[in-house]
Amino acid sequence: MSKTTTEIIQVCESLPPDKQAELADFARFLLTRQEDEAWEQRIADPKARPRLDAFLRESAAEADEPLDPTRL
Repeated sequence: MSKTTTEIIQVCESLPPDKQAELADFARFLLTRQEDEAWEQRIADPKARPRLDAFLRESAAEADEPLDPTRL
């Protein structure tokens, strides 16, 4: 276990339960932001994506019609 992980555990254990929950929520928020940043990097990557480009062209060429649940 890393030094940082040990320190976070010690801090969390020293807090009352409601503050522990807030700390966990904040950690989850940071994790979500990290995932968002990873997606932003993927999206900004300039390399070609031929399958995605083909899918987008085909999707744009389809007629706009409401979703029919019986066809799912």
